[in-house]
Amino acid sequence: MHFPAFDDFYQRLLFLLPFAANFRSTDFDYKSPERWPEKYPHCGGSEQSPIAISRHKVISLSLPPLVFALYDEFFDELVTVKNSGHTVEFQVPTTIYGVRPYVTGGLLQDCYDAEAVHFHWGSPESKGSEHVLNGRRHDLEMHIVHRNTKYLNLQEAFRYRDGVTVLAVLFKVVRSGPIFYQPGLTEIFHSLLHLGNFNATYTVQERLTLGSLLGSLDRGNFYTYKGSLTTPPCSPVVQWHVFGEVLPISHQDLPKFWNIRDERGRPLLKNFRPLQSQENRAIFHRQHTVPLQQEHLQELIWL
Repeated sequence: MHFPAFDDFYQRLLFLLPFAANFRSTDFDYKSPERWPEKYPHCGGSEQSPIAISRHKVISLSLPPLVFALYDEFFDELVTVKNSGHTVEFQVPTTIYGVRPYVTGGLLQDCYDAEAVHFHWGSPESKGSEHVLNGRRHDLEMHIVHRNTKYLNLQEAFRYRDGVTVLAVLFKVVRSGPIFYQPGLTEIFHSLLHLGNFNATYTVQERLTLGSLLGSLDRGNFYTYKGSLTTPPCSPVVQWHVFGEVLPISHQDLPKFWNIRDERGRPLLKNFRPLQSQENRAIFHRQHTVPLQQEHLQELIWL
């Protein structure tokens, strides 16, 4: 007896299996990123991230704003943060409406569900953002990873050029003066005290929204370019959005990241990938004052 629906499911499963092993790859080391291409060929390919962004070398456009749908709605469960051995991270829960927050707008042609949040940092002697903005590397970088909703999961999205978009937020240490109230970030930074050991987890004690991680950030000021994941398998499938405003982090909170340890019990420091070549990629800066013809926008989308 023939069951077409089962055949379709089986074929889809076979399609996804090769990517299961590559999702959230764990067998890599930040001490030798030059060796990543030996096992993950994309890491030695084109359109890699992170890159250096300079406002003097970008194309300013009057792009539509990003739409942050459900970003300010509470999650329907408490967030659990984990020490993965490479970063601290959490999976984004659904909101009280049963669906995840998502973004669209800008150069994005689809909706992208928020999937996960993680961080990159340096050490007591060096700053640790992945992207360099206007000649400066900052203390910390947060990534909010989103999946194109036309794909079933991140494994499948990693196969397609339009599969992923990432929001990148940079932080700089503030040693004096007021720090803006950032309730979501405060909870996440507090959780670090419980995440020193590899595979440790901690469930925050307050309900969060994804928007609370952005504080008072100017969400309309961003740089966007085509790039890749910054960890293996380095798939070149990411539309990056790097915000131009840098958020503050207390000089008391940043050292909490330096106490995180990897799977061998060593301090997890400098978990950022070296800068990659910009090649001939265009970097766009969203502005409000430069007119843009509709037909020109369509051309940019396919760059």
